Amino acid sequence: MNMYELIDRKKNNGELKRKELYYIVNGYTNGDIPDYQMAAFLMAVCFNGMSEEETYNFTMAMKESGDELDLSGIKGAVVDKHSTGGVGDKVSLVMGPMVAACGVPVAKMSGRGLGYTGGTIDKLESFTGFNTSPSVHEFIKNVNDIGISWAGQTANLAPADKKIYALRDVTATVDSMPLIASSIMSKKLAAGAAGIVLDVTYGTGAFMENPKEAEMLARLMIKIGRRQGKKMAAVITDMNEPLGCAVGNAIEVIEAINVLNGKGPDSVLEVALVLGSHMLLLNGRCSSLSEAKALLLNTIKNGSALKKMAQWVERQGGNGEMVYNTELFKKAAIEKQILYTGKNGESENRGMAEYVSAINGKAVGMAVTRLGGGRTGKDDIIDLSVGVRLLKKTGDIVKKGDILGVIYANTMEAAGEAEDMVLKAYSFSDKKVENTSVIFAEIY
Repeated sequence: MNMYELIDRKKNNGELKRKELYYIVNGYTNGDIPDYQMAAFLMAVCFNGMSEEETYNFTMAMKESGDELDLSGIKGAVVDKHSTGGVGDKVSLVMGPMVAACGVPVAKMSGRGLGYTGGTIDKLESFTGFNTSPSVHEFIKNVNDIGISWAGQTANLAPADKKIYALRDVTATVDSMPLIASSIMSKKLAAGAAGIVLDVTYGTGAFMENPKEAEMLARLMIKIGRRQGKKMAAVITDMNEPLGCAVGNAIEVIEAINVLNGKGPDSVLEVALVLGSHMLLLNGRCSSLSEAKALLLNTIKNGSALKKMAQWVERQGGNGEMVYNTELFKKAAIEKQILYTGKNGESENRGMAEYVSAINGKAVGMAVTRLGGGRTGKDDIIDLSVGVRLLKKTGDIVKKGDILGVIYANTMEAAGEAEDMVLKAYSFSDKKVENTSVIFAEIY
């Protein structure tokens, strides 16, 4: 086969066959196809897209490029969950212990954050001593013993995706629906779960700009999974503003613990309950979503979810006492309040109340990155103690002098810059904006 001819055909909106897509994926992974030719192919895909058949075959080629995890040693049907990412997304930290406390095995591989969206593995490392790289044997044993284990993505799980994504990241070819779908599903299918629940986000803090695009992506991934015999479901969630109040690493873990204590933001619990209910349904633990939701809520009421989190942290080498005493988490040296000064700096109606009308999720995520809590390069070392806590959310009333939020920083310079970024993320209105559900749609 000739890579030049394949690029030319895709450039002219032609369709590639299975063996041709395998040739491209394997050739690039092995180093036989150079970066410049792969970049040209990816750009052609961005402009002309892929058919469903092409997307499926491209996904399978990446899935089969490395190891595939065998979870047959785990008792019970494992159901995985994947989020397309968002600012303040700590749902997995809430949902995992709740689902495990219901007797459903949770064996999950997650990634680190890159840029302004956080990664679950980084957040877990906020627990002193937590081991995010257990061996496969330890990983499976943990699930069989206590019902839950978490690990970072192994180096040889869908290695083609890792190499292709790195190239997409520097060639402006990330925002392509077939490329996003194949990237996510190649890893999820290689991870070996019997079922997959997808949290597909949209808005300023997500890859997809609007719910229509998010739903199209969700349906495409569901089709890929079902062709591989997987049980599939998807939830479309609004990520126009940060989920919950905390954005960072340690402070998001603390917020997740608060949710498990029955004291956290309702929006985080809402998403965790919906996703967790679909996991219980796909596993066969429950026969209806309402039954599953009641079971999950009971794990908070009776404390079993919180106990499961502590057990999980300790099993993976962490300090489980931190679950019961969040003062043990590392704290940033500086706490700086963000004060509301009125619209455009000085309100024309001094002292009169206004309302928060929107919070740009990406802008808040970028503020946390400026503090050192996010990566701009894949090898960056992040500061787990920094972050932003939003005390006023969309629909809340504000007056001049009110505290909009708190910056947690380790230098005054970073704190000042982050404060300016968060203030610019806020929009205000004279009229109250009604809150709507974070859940836009469920597909199952």
